[in-house]
Amino acid sequence: MQFLRKCSGILSPMLVALMMYTLLPMTPAAAGIVSTDQLLDSQAADDSRAKVAAFLARQDVRQQMEAMGVDPSQIDNRVGALSDNEIRQLAARIDEMPAGQGVVGLLVLIAVVLFVVLVITDIMGVTDVFPFINAQSERKR
Repeated sequence: MQFLRKCSGILSPMLVALMMYTLLPMTPAAAGIVSTDQLLDSQAADDSRAKVAAFLARQDVRQQMEAMGVDPSQIDNRVGALSDNEIRQLAARIDEMPAGQGVVGLLVLIAVVLFVVLVITDIMGVTDVFPFINAQSERKR
């Protein structure tokens, strides 16, 4: 019983303060209608900002900007100061100018096409580049 009295002496002021806090008037939440176009524009701007940030985070881009005299510590500040329209334009220009990104993809595409052509010519019997293709037909003979 004495334990409850000690606890009630400590907890009572805290509970009173909590109850008084809940009775204080709170500021009402401001709500508004957001159109679908506004929501999509906001989302597109966020996507464009992420694309520009990822592009500027690349090491080769940073080196090129340093060579042009741009301080690397100010790059993020300058991008943050751009409006949504400017960010969209910059992201569109990044998509238009690949800056050497397609070289690896082009090499892989050429290698795959070359492999497929050689396999087809091996199957037709014109070439004998891959011995595993004609090995099964030779075993059956």
